[in-house]
Amino acid sequence: MSLLQDTIQAIQAPSAEISEIVKERMQVLLEGDTPQLGKLLPLLCRYLDIRGCLHPAPPQKATVICCADHGVSQEGVSAYPPETTAQMTRNYLISRGAAANAFSDFAGSDLFVVNMGIAVPMDDIPELIDRCIAPGTADMVKGPAMTRSQAEKSLLAGIELAETLIAKGYDCFLPGEMGIANTTSSAAIAAVFCGLTPEQATGRGTNISDERLKHKIGIVRQALAINQPDASDGLDVLAKIGGFEFGCIAGLILGAAAHRCTVILDGANSSAAALIAQALAPGTAAYLLPSHLGSERSHRHMLKKLGLSPFLRLDLRLGETGGSAIASDLLASALAAWQVIDRKDVLEEEPPFDHRHMGADNPHLTDKTFDFYFQTILPLDRPSMERCQHRIDNLAKPIYSLGALEQIAVEYAGIDRDERPTIIPQDLSLLCFTGQKSNDLQLKLTQAFADQAEFKVCLAHLYPSATPAAAFNFGRECGEEMSSFHAVVGLATTEVDPDAPFGTMAADLHQALLLPDGSLRYAEDEFLQHTPVMYRNTISALMGAILAAARNSSLILLDDETTCLAARYTVKLCPAVRPYLLPVQPELLQLDLEIPGGLLACLGSSILKASMDMLNNMKTFAETDVAVAADGPGAGRQER
Repeated sequence: MSLLQDTIQAIQAPSAEISEIVKERMQVLLEGDTPQLGKLLPLLCRYLDIRGCLHPAPPQKATVICCADHGVSQEGVSAYPPETTAQMTRNYLISRGAAANAFSDFAGSDLFVVNMGIAVPMDDIPELIDRCIAPGTADMVKGPAMTRSQAEKSLLAGIELAETLIAKGYDCFLPGEMGIANTTSSAAIAAVFCGLTPEQATGRGTNISDERLKHKIGIVRQALAINQPDASDGLDVLAKIGGFEFGCIAGLILGAAAHRCTVILDGANSSAAALIAQALAPGTAAYLLPSHLGSERSHRHMLKKLGLSPFLRLDLRLGETGGSAIASDLLASALAAWQVIDRKDVLEEEPPFDHRHMGADNPHLTDKTFDFYFQTILPLDRPSMERCQHRIDNLAKPIYSLGALEQIAVEYAGIDRDERPTIIPQDLSLLCFTGQKSNDLQLKLTQAFADQAEFKVCLAHLYPSATPAAAFNFGRECGEEMSSFHAVVGLATTEVDPDAPFGTMAADLHQALLLPDGSLRYAEDEFLQHTPVMYRNTISALMGAILAAARNSSLILLDDETTCLAARYTVKLCPAVRPYLLPVQPELLQLDLEIPGGLLACLGSSILKASMDMLNNMKTFAETDVAVAADGPGAGRQER
């Protein structure tokens, strides 16, 4: 048998034995609160089943960028010229200023770049892995993109690469791709496997104009009509409408699955390759982890076909592992938390948190106290934001292709008053309001996520008998202290009743303070009197901390719904705080995580750090000598 057949036959679905053990233990440890873990528990269980043990070593990650040219690029479906494929390949390994470089560094992943079929010679790049099959595919609107033999060779290249990397110790793969016009190919692949029309399957790719999108849809329709790819034959689909880089990624997935290794998918193109692998060997899907829901129209359909539900909503449209890098950080947090809560000796240790306690005084607050904050919170620095946006627009990538990461970077530049702000561990803190006694498991979870995110944690203890004014003042003092020394403040609470199920306070406040459509039920000057009495001090303390941290120009990472509700009412009271707030769920994370204590704020910091790595570690078109856009919003805006 051939290597391809041997690999396919070796793929077996992982046993669920490990995940069953994990679920049972979690049920005991969380006293039935496992649903509050949301998608983190399925993520953890899926990974542990793949690895086949309860406590595996940390993932050894390899980012693999597969590069190839597409003949269909001559049909004018992209905002960038065909030579961009070669230019970006040089950027990965010579200038080292691409998104893939920044995100592989962020993920702690080693970067490998493969030439599967670039149209020009690339022999002068020693680190480039040469698996070139041909100088690009044929134009798929005039016939098959490649021969069946070439399609098989591209799959074998991916399988062999997986085996080589696995032999070196890598067990977690983050595939990405570079190839001008490859979203035209992935749209056609999605149409075949997901039963979509060309209109449903085809997106803007490199952010093309409406006119070019209409043309691109027509090209996809032509390619499908001329080639008639067979959805039951993955090799046929790859040969007729695929690309060499798709074959390599599909082969990488097959090779990883055969050796019980994990693949974290990024956007639409890696998902299209996964569909080819699934068609060849349905069992491969069990070895895939999702990351984000991209902005390509077809992506949600492809993920559904693969049986995957995304964790991130970042509006990314670039296949250079931005989403998968962040998802690997979420996985690391889930593994770290599991490592902590499944070890009895660790559970018995006291977390190394700072503690603050309310004093006995009940201060008298006047309108002057509030006016001080209302009048002294600075607006964001617009010149810094404009310079930051200009740099981001001119980084070597399609304009606006990094979605929320770009928006976060620009807003943080306005907060930090620097066009290129950075984040270091000393900048990060978590202020968590709690009662006189806290749930031990809650504290261990907080510790695990905070350690993984490199947060310094302060537990601020509220007295239940104190007045809301005293709680506000205590929150204000804690917020002042934390934001004086830390540029980023995660803001969280624990359950007021340490014996209550996780998520109780958030659910109660949701019911009391929101209308059925999710809008705020009360005016800012009366909502506190409608807040359940047992939660008034927590809400008051959160509001005080938000005002103080915003006044000190710290970015505030909001945690669960309790913190977000307090922030929304604070914004009604003082709109100037809004630019300093970064809500995490569901705006950025789609985890359905309902456990308080800073878990979401810590996970959200991964997105913030990735944004800063993008801003500071990528290079511009001028610095990398990569072609700028000739169509869409980037045309005339990007500079070389």
